[in-house]
Amino acid sequence: MTTSGTWRKSSYSGSGDGNACLEFASSRTRIAVRDSKAPAHGVLTFPIEAFTPFIKALKAPR
Repeated sequence: MTTSGTWRKSSYSGSGDGNACLEFASSRTRIAVRDSKAPAHGVLTFPIEAFTPFIKALKAPR
């Protein structure tokens, strides 16, 4: 997935510690996620239909 120039920061990002956030990029079939403080360290990519269950799993109480 080519993501050059398409990265967007989470709407929860702000000043200070809010900058330790995620960035995402999307295409017609995939969503890519990376750490905004270390974007060169790696990218996770998901098929579009798998992204919502992934986010729900992260939010689920443990």
